[in-house]
Parts: sequence; C-alpha cells; structure tokens
Amino acid sequence: MSEKLQKVLARAGLGSRRELETMIQSNRVSVDGQIAKLGDRLENVDAKIRIDGHVVSVKESTEVICRVLAYHKPEGELCTRHDPEGRRTVFDRLPKIKDSRWVSVGRLDANTAGLLLFTTDGELANRLMHPSRKVEREYMCRIFGDINDKMIKNLVSGVKLEDGEARFEDVMYAGGEGMNHTFYVVINEGRNREVRRLWDSQGVTVSRLKRVRYGDIFLEKRLPRGGWMELELKEVNYLREMVELPHEKESLLDLDKESRKRAKSKSQKIRRAVKRHDERTVEDRNTPSGRRGRNNKKPVGSSLPSAKRNSTGDAKPTGKPTGKPTGKSNGKGKKPAPGAKPVRSKFSPNGKAPKSAPRQR
Repeated sequence: MSEKLQKVLARAGLGSRRELETMIQSNRVSVDGQIAKLGDRLENVDAKIRIDGHVVSVKESTEVICRVLAYHKPEGELCTRHDPEGRRTVFDRLPKIKDSRWVSVGRLDANTAGLLLFTTDGELANRLMHPSRKVEREYMCRIFGDINDKMIKNLVSGVKLEDGEARFEDVMYAGGEGMNHTFYVVINEGRNREVRRLWDSQGVTVSRLKRVRYGDIFLEKRLPRGGWMELELKEVNYLREMVELPHEKESLLDLDKESRKRAKSKSQKIRRAVKRHDERTVEDRNTPSGRRGRNNKKPVGSSLPSAKRNSTGDAKPTGKPTGKPTGKSNGKGKKPAPGAKPVRSKFSPNGKAPKSAPRQR
C-alpha cells in the first residue's frame, strides 16, 4: 500500500512533515531521478530517494527505534538547523546519531528558554505539534506592568489576534512585587509567539518566558541549561499513546549504574561550562572599553529584569506583592512551606485548581 512521500520520510526521522513538505515544494527531493512533487506517493520502498542530492535511507517503521530527548534550551539559541550568521542553534549540543536525525517537537523563539523535545520519529513530532491533539504546554511568565482581574478574564475567555482567536486554558498567579508579577499559564497549541502576543494584547510586557511542561513531561531541575537527557521507554510510550501511535518495544537508553554515573558527570560538566560562560559575560560587561570585540559581546537579554532563583531553578516572588493585582495568595507575603501546592490568587479565572499544577519532578 502506497503512502505519501513526506509521511514516509518523516517516519524515517528525516524531518517533520511540515519541514519535508517545504523541501518537496522547493524541488529538493527526488525519487529515482525524478523531482518529487507535493502529493506524490511512494509505491516502492526500494526506490532511490535523494534530498539535496544525497541518498537517504527509508527504513520500515518496525526497524526505526523511536527516541525522545528533553533539552533545556537557554535564551539566545535559535530553533533552526543552520543559521547563515553562524549563531548557536538548539541542534549544536545534541548527540550525533547514524541513519536518522533529530526532529524538534515545535519551536521556542530566541528569547524563550525551557523545555524542548526532540525525537527521531517525524510522525510522532508531527502529531504532537498538530493543533487537533491539543497537547498542553505550560509556561512560567514574568510580566511587567499593571494587571487586573479583567485582563485575566479576557485572556481565559479569548482575545482576537492577527491569526485568529487565542486563549489561555489556565492562569495561575505565583507572586511578585511592584510592577513585576509571575504567572504560570497553559496553552494547548503552538502558534508563533502565542504566549507573548496574548499578554501584549492586554498592554503588558513579557520580560521572561520559560516553558516548564509539555504534556506530562516536565523540565527537571537537575537538567542544566544547554543540557539534554533521553527519556525512558515508559515516557516515550506515554507520548506515543497520547497521539494514538503504537507503543515502542525497544530503547537505546542504558539504565545501568555506570551509565547513570556518566550521565551525572556530563550534567555537572555542562553546569560548570554554563557557569564559566556567565562569568565571562559579566566580566565583558564590566570592561571599560567602548567597543566590544568578538569575545566581548553583550549577552542576549542582559537588559531584562532578573528574578531571584529558588531551589527548582524557577523564578520566585521576591517579597510581598504591592498594588491591586496581588490578592492574598500566600497570606501577607508569607513564604509557602516546602512542597506545598501554589495557592491560587484572586486572578484565578474559575477558582479551581489547574489541570496539572506547575511543578518539577
């Protein structure tokens, strides 16, 4: 039985369906020497397929082991395979693999940090990204501006954006002071810069944005910025089951004691490298030289407001909130007990607990 060419290529891990459709439209794909057209179906699995002149392997779905990575994207990295200006991309730090390639599950803009998933199964990536699946994405937002209950109700009920109506599925206030406030918000689609544009529609600015959850996969606090970890088989099958794909039976993830020790050592090395990079950027900002050289560039986002860090690595309220929008979320600014669930403030649109309270495993 024949299948659409882009579907076969996506399943082989050569890109998402959307990426492959763009390649076909750009005349970059050929089958047995003939330029492929969008809508072509692959009748013969033994056909010689080339992308940009290079022969690619199209394996049967039973031969491809579905792998998924969780990556902690830092601010400043681009979600593209190649940047003509030579800037760092999210693919630069990923492990090399043979006969396949990593496909990103959606994107995060350059100034957004947090959880980004990658997989070798293009069909899985395509289904997770598709709006019809309504997979939840949760973000931690630091907002600058005056916020009131009416704004929150607008964001939950829906506002008109240039590409159609959009809304937050849930909004939870996590504290703040002065003009700075922290919220956790949930959306179930991945339109371009949707979270930022929703807040912009209410006349306030997102000064920091971090994705902390995709479905039920959370950004773990032990995963450093710029670090990645491969998901276990049960987590891979959770994602596959959610989009109605058959369970994977194998995993290349080695869970023995020595592998765990190597993974921990690698994580510590990444942390040290990131710390050294941060120290260098601070030194660069303090140099008296008027012009900045190649190694003395102003880091992306250095002018943005910073937030104090708690043990989970997320921003935390720095004191008792002031102004109308604060409500009485934690009883006069008292610090919640360790492990306690966040208390919803008067910003809560429905007075109910969120479907999945923001947390880190």
